[in-house]
Amino acid sequence: MTEKTPKLRDALNGIPTYKPGRPAAAGGPVAFKLSSNENPYPPLPGVMESALAAAASFNRYPDMACTRLMTELSERFGVPVEHLATGTGSVGVAQQLVQSTSGPGDEVIYAWRSFEAYPIITQISGARSVQVPLTAGEVHDLEAMADAVTDRTRLIFVCNPNNPTGTAVRRAELERFLDRVPTDVLVVLDEAYREFIRDPEVPDGIEIYRNRPNVCVLRTFSKAYGLAGLRVGFAVAQDPVAAALRKTAVPFGVSQLAQDAAVASLRSEDELLGRVGSLVCERKRVAVTLAEQGWTVPDSQANFIWLRLGDRTADFAAACEKAGVVVRPFPGEGVRATIGETEANDLLLRTAEEFRRGR
Repeated sequence: MTEKTPKLRDALNGIPTYKPGRPAAAGGPVAFKLSSNENPYPPLPGVMESALAAAASFNRYPDMACTRLMTELSERFGVPVEHLATGTGSVGVAQQLVQSTSGPGDEVIYAWRSFEAYPIITQISGARSVQVPLTAGEVHDLEAMADAVTDRTRLIFVCNPNNPTGTAVRRAELERFLDRVPTDVLVVLDEAYREFIRDPEVPDGIEIYRNRPNVCVLRTFSKAYGLAGLRVGFAVAQDPVAAALRKTAVPFGVSQLAQDAAVASLRSEDELLGRVGSLVCERKRVAVTLAEQGWTVPDSQANFIWLRLGDRTADFAAACEKAGVVVRPFPGEGVRATIGETEANDLLLRTAEEFRRGR
């Protein structure tokens, strides 16, 4: 007699596996990891001290309301505490947004290619993904995304800047798009890389949310603030959405260490801006050099660059690994390379030049 196995939801069948950036091989030839969009700098001043202090209370649950962090965010961004919600990184909050809005029979729209967690968290909820191809310039096709809205649409993700292409949507086109979207459809501006934007025409989502009740903004401490290992992100949204996010949050999901480190990071913004500025300068150097080599490089407003390589993607990633840097390949599409240490960026550029010459 065949034993029966536990019944699991059919919605889980075929869910794509999230693929994190590969680490540098321990003891191997690889020296630098450019496969995850991490900050190469150590924690900001005051963060380690706050972490050590929090470690003394690991036997206690963290503050589930994230009171100090919420107060700090409220003051920093000029928004009511009631309009804030926290979670385990912005991806954790994104999953809470899907849980709060979408279920079987509903639709979630996003560009493709974009952040690879979107199809995963959508399918987990039982909703249907509606993927709208990027334009030839690797940017969100907002007109096509607006055309894709139906009476089943519940949520739209706009990743700005977009991961993995680094391209950003500008103010005028975003406003036109929002004017077309029904007000009962939630539009999420995923701004994980906001601090790296230098194009003045790319809007600050928090300014947009103030006058649009159906706009929610996602931010994270994982990228510019360098707290990727602590998993703390937040959303800014009007009362009903923010309240729903707090309801769907995992209880005690954001550790006290993460909360205290985030507060300390917010209080070290002068140092943060200097570090981000250095990374932006490196981003420009890398992009200009690649263009001089003959590559087509989209205008990145994030902390990474994108090369569309098609069927040469795996070969390029292998060449980079052999040279001592790990990049993030998307098979059959292209490669994303994080802006890291100068030495790592130099290795990437040298490999790209040799690869192009030898193609």
